Amino acid sequence: MLRIAGIQMSCSEDPRKNLLRALDLLQIAANMEARIVCLQELFHLPWFPRTSCSSDFGYAESIAGETVERLREVARSRGMVLICPIFEREGDEGFYNSAVIIDQNGEILGGYRKNHVPYFPSYEERYYFKPGNLGFPVFKTEFATLGVQISWDNFFPEGTRIMALAGAQVIFAPTAGAFLESCGKWETVLRANAITNGLYVFRVNRAGGNSGLSFYGRSFCVDPHGESLTPPSGDHDGVVLADLDLEVIDEVRYQWPFLKDRRGEIYGELATPSTNGIPLDRIWAAPQASGRDGDLVAPTPDRIQQLGSERAGSIANDLPRACD
Repeated sequence: MLRIAGIQMSCSEDPRKNLLRALDLLQIAANMEARIVCLQELFHLPWFPRTSCSSDFGYAESIAGETVERLREVARSRGMVLICPIFEREGDEGFYNSAVIIDQNGEILGGYRKNHVPYFPSYEERYYFKPGNLGFPVFKTEFATLGVQISWDNFFPEGTRIMALAGAQVIFAPTAGAFLESCGKWETVLRANAITNGLYVFRVNRAGGNSGLSFYGRSFCVDPHGESLTPPSGDHDGVVLADLDLEVIDEVRYQWPFLKDRRGEIYGELATPSTNGIPLDRIWAAPQASGRDGDLVAPTPDRIQQLGSERAGSIANDLPRACD
């Protein structure tokens, strides 16, 4: 059996204090013999994407920064693989919602960057983060082959399927869910991802109040049958443990051969931006435009992109002045 863990915790406005708390919880996880441990989304930072504020770019740091270095020391000293979600700065202009994967020897195996970046109330992430450019990598460790999907990415099933086909046995999903009514959707989607790909999925969600939001925690792990392996974790700080039997993966994929029976040659439309029969204004909720005959028609894709950029740009330009 392989024991893995997720760490959910509340965050104050002080990243250094939060980091120390996370390090304490990592030691607890190590003492409980967890071999792979995942931290929550932007694990030691206050939830700054609740608004758009230029000064919050000061939270960003490189993979070579102090935070990752402290975690490398823990991984090396305790022989654990760590998934460490951070606000990554690459050079002067590249900012990403990322996760760094550290092996049990303290070496960096690689990184993952959130691919689908939302922009809606309390999650104004597109102001801060570029869309990921690393695809959906998998990481082979001494204990298991794993993948990562941060928060919103988990609602796009293509990513889980890509990682499953690349050999992932466990998908870790660090999140920052603050609206309790969404909890059921998260459980449904992650159970479906686990079942249809025959793998384990572990959601690691923030807990506690911060930035005017109440993060509900309730981290959980499901097996390839979609069954929960963890008792309810509540909304408090803690270490959530799950014991995995990796041999179950092959058994389930034999019984439910979704991967074997897939037909990649007929899914080409998934790789295009076309929405076919869905009216574009219903997808984007974009303003309608009048055609030559006076009928209301959906704006063109180029116009939708322009409207979206103008709207995001207007918000980004207005909000920082209030918090600089």
